[in-house]
Amino acid sequence: MAKSASATDIFPCDDAAEPLPHGGDLAAARRLFPTAPEPFVDLSTGINPNPYPLPALGAALFARLPEAAAGGRLATVAASAYGAPAAANVVAAPGTQILLPLVAGLVQPGRAVVLSPTYNEHARAARLAGHSVTEAREIGALADADLAVVGNPNSPDGRLIDRDTLLAVAGKLRLRGGVLVVDEAFMDVGPRDASLAGEVARGNVVVLRSFGKFFGLAGIRLGFAVLDRVPAARLAASLGPWAVSGPALAIGTAALADAAWIEQTRSRLSQASQRLDAILIGAGLVVEGGTALFRLARTPQANALFHHLGRAGILVRSFAANPTWLRFGLPAQPRHWRRLQMAMDAFRDNR
Repeated sequence: MAKSASATDIFPCDDAAEPLPHGGDLAAARRLFPTAPEPFVDLSTGINPNPYPLPALGAALFARLPEAAAGGRLATVAASAYGAPAAANVVAAPGTQILLPLVAGLVQPGRAVVLSPTYNEHARAARLAGHSVTEAREIGALADADLAVVGNPNSPDGRLIDRDTLLAVAGKLRLRGGVLVVDEAFMDVGPRDASLAGEVARGNVVVLRSFGKFFGLAGIRLGFAVLDRVPAARLAASLGPWAVSGPALAIGTAALADAAWIEQTRSRLSQASQRLDAILIGAGLVVEGGTALFRLARTPQANALFHHLGRAGILVRSFAANPTWLRFGLPAQPRHWRRLQMAMDAFRDNR
């Protein structure tokens, strides 16, 4: 009897190809899959594919330096949206990425512990700030750090640690002068009461919030650190004046104040993530977790599926350290959903 073909036989792949280090790199995807049909469907990020509708922006926002008053308005709206004690606890920046080494630098160089697996840039940023870095798998390992970093909800697996556990870790760290940094980049779709933004007056808790992911406007580069007033002032001083552009200030202020759009979008994203789960499970993958903005799936044929999707013009996120994992973002339009469904069906039918 002839041996039946495996998914790897039918969908050959280049085992030597390195997973792309970050999501969203379509130029690298086109180099890796030069014959893929266009346009690429980018499912490699956790960014809302249906962005907040941009408000009308006057030409002066592009022609003049940002005004301090506009920054103050954004901080006030962000404090309300995120549950921070006050505007003075909020520092806006051109994206949370730039904040990572600056926040790590608020702590004297020592031992940083990052709860992993998580966003790779946390460990790199801590090293840039002079810390030695250890990656840990258990939350208890963070208690004796000088700088402890947790993603909550976490990427790529959606792990969510309850407030009481995080506050207990922060309490232990405080006894030895340690600081807890909680990256809440995906908390906009998390439980309403899970954020630690309201706890930063404790003095050793720093919360990071990403604007671009939930609002689907990653390109304007806007993010926030929420922390106690004294380190907040120090962080703002390190960023200097005019850190956030005038258009970003205006867009962020309008979006964060739009409670109706936020509530509708939370519901819509939840429904879309359930639809995505059905496609993944229907193709024989195991959904390991995620958030309403992305899903993490497991399959022993992850490498073959990554390349099969790439050749179909669909980019997902793979992981060198976890070769059975793939992370899927949400398709933006009906035709993108159809392309994903067809590609996943073809993979399933030929396994």
